[in-house]
Amino acid sequence: MKRYAIVIEKAAMNYCAYVPDLPGCVATGYTIEEVEEEIREAIIFHLEGLEIEGLPIPEPVAISEYVEV
Repeated sequence: MKRYAIVIEKAAMNYCAYVPDLPGCVATGYTIEEVEEEIREAIIFHLEGLEIEGLPIPEPVAISEYVEV
C-alpha cells in the first residue's frame, strides 16, 4: 500500500483535489469528505490504468507541510 499526498482546494461551489505525484489525477466534491472519497477512488482508477498500460507506478514523494507566518 502506498500513501500519496493530496491537495484540496476550495472552489466557488465545491472542493477540488489533486495528487502532485500523479499528474492528471483529480476529483471534485461538494464537501471535504466527498472530495476525499472521490480522490481516493480516482487514485485507485489512475493506478489501475497505469498498470494496465504497463507503465511504471510513480512512487509517492510529495510532502505536505504547513508554515506559520
